[in-house]
Amino acid sequence: MPKSPIAPRGATAPAAQTLYLECESGISGDMVVAALLDLGADEKAMRSALASLPLDGYKIRVTRKVANGIDCCDFDVVLDAAHENHDHDMAYLYGDLDGAHERGHVHGEHHHEHRTLADVLRVVDAGSLTPGASAIAHRTFDILAAAEAKAHGVPESEVHFHEVGAVDSIVDVVAAAVCLDSLGPADVVVGPLAEGHGRVRTQHGVLPVPVPAVVNIAAACGLTLAPRDAKGELVTPTGAAIAAAARTAGALPAAYAVRSVGYGCGKRAYEPRSMVRAMLLEARDAAHAAGGSAPAGAGALVKLETEVDDCTGEALGNALGMLFSAGAREAHYVPVYMKKNRPAYQVEVLCTQDLVPTMERILFEQTTTIGVRRHPVERTALPRRMAEVRTPLGTARVKVVTLPSGAERAYPEHDSVVALAEAAGVPYQEAYRAVLAAAPAGE
Repeated sequence: MPKSPIAPRGATAPAAQTLYLECESGISGDMVVAALLDLGADEKAMRSALASLPLDGYKIRVTRKVANGIDCCDFDVVLDAAHENHDHDMAYLYGDLDGAHERGHVHGEHHHEHRTLADVLRVVDAGSLTPGASAIAHRTFDILAAAEAKAHGVPESEVHFHEVGAVDSIVDVVAAAVCLDSLGPADVVVGPLAEGHGRVRTQHGVLPVPVPAVVNIAAACGLTLAPRDAKGELVTPTGAAIAAAARTAGALPAAYAVRSVGYGCGKRAYEPRSMVRAMLLEARDAAHAAGGSAPAGAGALVKLETEVDDCTGEALGNALGMLFSAGAREAHYVPVYMKKNRPAYQVEVLCTQDLVPTMERILFEQTTTIGVRRHPVERTALPRRMAEVRTPLGTARVKVVTLPSGAERAYPEHDSVVALAEAAGVPYQEAYRAVLAAAPAGE
């Protein structure tokens, strides 16, 4: 079973959730799935989705292994004899690449299932996947099809997948898609993909490392490859395609806290053993980064605004919650009148520059807007710090700000007051007064 996250998430979503896939020793489909399970993805949901696919000839095994001295999750697609593809057989992958061994393997592999893109997507669509997981799986296979089509000079509809069409690769992609959808990060950042050198045997024959499909995916999707002094294929096409399909942002937050971490190890006997590290990060502002109070004075933010006259209140409320969860400093909507005297809402968001792509993506995906304006804004912010106070009802948190005079003023934190009221069985106002009475006195 996957280990528990180092810092389990509570009932309230963090200010910002960024999933970081660190691929310092390569990436493959099974390594990504293992790392996401170790991070806390829903294994039950993954197994249920896989069981709903019209596939047989395999079983799933999730165990723990030690790789390079690190406790890792191992996600293993155990194939029966009819579906074995030698993906982890080092002698097959790298042995006698120029001799009879090569010819015998290439011409002797008749049992593999060669599927077109349409065939693969029919398998995916026949399963019970959430819309989010299905979209990720489709995106992954579309990326793979485009890369293979470019490599072989044929239309995407005529691409015949070999390794990717095999059972274990479909399982890897669907499992990764379900795990990504389960975790639901606001953004996904993919680090440089460490890659080896030399040649490797594939179902297309002996190819240079990185193989053409990986090169094409990196070129089309903007992935960074980082050469390593290691002989062998560290980046598989399936791993690269999953990374490209999941990736939504190009850089980590300027400052962040690590909320949880997971490790997924590879199967090939490289030294050191390949692994993917997945981290769930919470963006922090300059105050958190410095470990103290936020400084007073000017600060630069970006204001995003848009108007919508055809968006429901439910959708706007959902969008507002997602904006705050992703790290917005402020977000609200106000009634306005648009052209032709249509009643509408203007949505306004304040955020730091690094979060602009995330905020715009939420606005485009979660509302009906087709355009977002952005303006740089300056603000003056009072220094503030969080403090814990003891009340007759229990402990609670307050925000303490320092005024220009040096005096302090305390503000009870809403979520903390709600939790205190529920725990003590008293009305919200009673809990609020108790917290305010216990807070540092202003001057």
